[in-house]
Amino acid sequence: MHPGRQLGVLGTIFVLLAIWVWFGGDGGWRNRLEPNLGLDLIGGTTVTLQAKTDTGKPPSKEQMNTAKDIIDSRVNGLGVSEAEVVIEGDTNIVVSLPGKSDDRLKQIGQTAELRFRKVLSSTGDTGDTNPSASASASASASTSASAPASASASASAKPSASTSASAKPSASASSAPASSAAASASSSAAPVAPDVAQLRAEVEKKIGVAALGAASQETAPVDLSADPSKAQLYAPFKTLTPEEVAVLPPSIQYNIPFITCDKLNNRPVGSIRDDKVQAVACEPGTKYMLDVAKVLGTDVSKADSSIDSTNGKWIVTMSFSSKGQDKWTNLTREAWNNGTDSAQVAVVLDNTVVSAPVIESVIPGDARITGSFTKRDTELLANQLQYGALPLSFVPQDAQSISATLGSSHLEAGVLAAGIGLLLVVLYSFFYYRLLGLVITLSLVLSGAMVYMALIVLGRTMGFTLTLAGFAGFIVSLGVAADSFVIYFERLKDEIREGRSPRSAVPRAWVRARRTIISANAITLLAAAVLYFFSIGSVKGFAFALGVATILDLVVVFLFRHPIMTLFARSKAFLSPRVSGLGRIVEQRPGTGVASSAPRRNRPKEV
Repeated sequence: MHPGRQLGVLGTIFVLLAIWVWFGGDGGWRNRLEPNLGLDLIGGTTVTLQAKTDTGKPPSKEQMNTAKDIIDSRVNGLGVSEAEVVIEGDTNIVVSLPGKSDDRLKQIGQTAELRFRKVLSSTGDTGDTNPSASASASASASTSASAPASASASASAKPSASTSASAKPSASASSAPASSAAASASSSAAPVAPDVAQLRAEVEKKIGVAALGAASQETAPVDLSADPSKAQLYAPFKTLTPEEVAVLPPSIQYNIPFITCDKLNNRPVGSIRDDKVQAVACEPGTKYMLDVAKVLGTDVSKADSSIDSTNGKWIVTMSFSSKGQDKWTNLTREAWNNGTDSAQVAVVLDNTVVSAPVIESVIPGDARITGSFTKRDTELLANQLQYGALPLSFVPQDAQSISATLGSSHLEAGVLAAGIGLLLVVLYSFFYYRLLGLVITLSLVLSGAMVYMALIVLGRTMGFTLTLAGFAGFIVSLGVAADSFVIYFERLKDEIREGRSPRSAVPRAWVRARRTIISANAITLLAAAVLYFFSIGSVKGFAFALGVATILDLVVVFLFRHPIMTLFARSKAFLSPRVSGLGRIVEQRPGTGVASSAPRRNRPKEV
């Protein structure tokens, strides 16, 4: 074999990990070299989500359990972030995430009801939009790589105020929002009144019969500059809250310029839930009149966050079920057959348009949501779509910081205990194996360094968070690594007992010990996999840590331990019984440096 090649590969892996650790992080050296720690070590942030139902009554136990499972899937989308999701009382779900305050905690309580609606017409927003409630950029949709090249949809610039489709907005009233739907994303919004009919009456009284009647007769967005008298007539609409706007017919929401996107974005969750009714929704700077929903979130079978290979931006790719794919294709065909330059399909999440691509052809493949998104934005959106809409509406309360339940002192005690144990292993290995103890020590150091760098990389890429349970998994893996040394070295002694020299015994011992080492590690990996997929909470973190460390140990075994033993076997020091630790086995013939292959009792007597 060529041990230099294996050692070169290991060195390359080590350097790449080190580069990723240092240059992949932000801030000072401590932030770059510190892994993500769990709630039990550094504390974190907690937010309470208060559930609301359509009837105003407390939610059922089944609804709360379903919502808890969906939220748990969202925050632990990758299964290793060690977030805690618990039900508190009859109406609250408490979510805790390790580390500093994270705005995503408040967003995971979004209902995430997805609707695909054809754009009937669009107009410019006359007021300031709420950036936090809207998608950060105009998005696009296109087929997946496997779809035909002609089946694509590309994003255009934001439609201007004059852009419109041939379809006319309906003047029929929309369905009323749930009586006790979640409060607006705006903390200052008043709660929705239980009696929707009463709220409508209050809105009519607040606006006035004349203004409401005139607004109902409008068939297109009102141009206040062309008819200044309407500015005074419709001025009362400025005073409406998002909850009051939600009970107005879609035509009024769309045609009256004083109903801005800021108010539309902050309507109660569920305001445009009915997929059989036309709706109005916004993206930054643009208000859309939308058709009934032809494709729903339940038609999406999978949602993934990835990077667009063409422009390097983060996107969300959605795959549909068999029936959902037919609905999506038919919807794009319907939009394309409109024959207008502005044929669009809006992707609506709750009350907000997150994408409104121009449809340039029929799309038989997947849909993509792209735009000026960050990695966290796409991961959150993909998780929300992947795990479905919540059965309840939730009002996020203020986030609070929580202290560590065990604290850094426990981590220091665990590290100290691990260090003492590792030191004892090193001392014993040098006492029993002598020079071979150096191989054990170097292997454990390399394995520990790779595990530590892997901790940091996994924390950045997939949200892995180290808890005391995970730390225990890494410690157990070191014991497994030490066992593999014993297997290899004892096999080496057996080869020497059979009469082979240390140099020839090394490759033969490796061939025979390799199977046992692989089998032992495979069993450990299997146990870790079973624990990971069938457990919850900290046990899942323990299993993940054990599996990762076991894989890295195999890397060290193949790329360091065996090559370095091959190099040692070529040295004179290794052939010395006192140095190599094989003195009890290798017996020298007087005057020669060759090991005898026969036991003492069978040797011929010297004459």
